[in-house]
Amino acid sequence: MAHYLFNFSEGDHEQAVTLLRVKMWGIGGHEKHRDALAPGDLVLICLASPKQEFIGQAELASAVHDWTSAEAEVYPGDSPCGVVLSHLDEWDLPVAMNTVVSRIDPDESNPYVQPNAKAGFQAGVIQITPHEYETVLAVRAEGPSTA
Repeated sequence: MAHYLFNFSEGDHEQAVTLLRVKMWGIGGHEKHRDALAPGDLVLICLASPKQEFIGQAELASAVHDWTSAEAEVYPGDSPCGVVLSHLDEWDLPVAMNTVVSRIDPDESNPYVQPNAKAGFQAGVIQITPHEYETVLAVRAEGPSTA
């Protein structure tokens, strides 16, 4: 099982939530990790800049595939392929990216975490470590922060 961040960079919060509610997520043909995505992988859903916040989590129910005709009828985006989500948890209260980053890399020494978090993660699919995944869930469990 792998852990990923699905970065929603085109559109607003409501468009991302619409994708979550149909339990489908479009994956572009250029995404680095698209061929590695597999059923059972865990994902965090993140809104890109300017929001930079996590809004939910899910498990992958499928690998990347062309939408079936039935899936294409209900998919609200324009991607011809993607993954199906299961065990979806849409969060009422988002988790701020800066709060999570300060926990994952408190001394700001990780050359990957800091630049990508500041730039808003340019890719749509980012592989993360189990520790990073669990840190987001721990921050969420603590409730709203004042940061």
